[in-house]
Formats: sequence, C-alpha cells, structure tokens
Amino acid sequence: MLLEDYFDFFENPYAVRIKGRRIGLEHVVARYKDGQTAEQIAAYYGDLPLESIYAAILYYLHNREAVDTYLDEIDRLTQERIREARANPSPVARRMKAIKEQWEREGRFPREDPLPAR
Repeated sequence: MLLEDYFDFFENPYAVRIKGRRIGLEHVVARYKDGQTAEQIAAYYGDLPLESIYAAILYYLHNREAVDTYLDEIDRLTQERIREARANPSPVARRMKAIKEQWEREGRFPREDPLPAR
C-alpha cells in the first residue's frame, strides 16, 4: 500500500482528506505541529483509526514543503472567505445584526459582566 492510498485528493475544492472521511490533512497536521501525539489526535477524533493518523503525520514528514504550501493556501483561502463573508453578509446575518442593535438600543441585550470574585 502506498502512503497516498490513505488520502482522497480533490482539486475543486482544493482539499486533501483522510480516505473516506471529512477530516482534512490540515486538521491532523495542525494538531501534530501543536505538539499532540498520534494517540491524542486519535482521542480527539474518536473513530479515526490510529493508522490513518500515523499515515497523515508520515505524509507530512515526507512532503513537508508541499504540505506546508498546502496549509498556507488553505489559510489564505479561509481568510479570503472570511473577508468576503464580512463584506457581504447573508440576509440572516444582516437580520441578526439589526436585532442585536435594536436590543442594545432598548437595553435588552445582556451585558457581559465579569465573573464575580470568589
């Protein structure tokens, strides 16, 4: 079995997923880069086989430059989508914002009080 057999590679949308899962390579690699062990990552994802996690880590280690480029591209696309969403909020988001502003004017919006001292 080849290491690549553990993944599904998509061009549109640009993504690398653990084979048969919706979990992206970027999710496993981010946790690994944050210092989590394969076992900790497995515990977080529950039913993701440890073998698949080790495959993701090994794929990253063998293709570090390409995976880091992929991660940078994912971050760039995510930030672009966030900017677009903020610039063009959905009708639901606009309505929620209007309600929040109305409640603030009416004094009905809950204040964020600091936690009481113990």
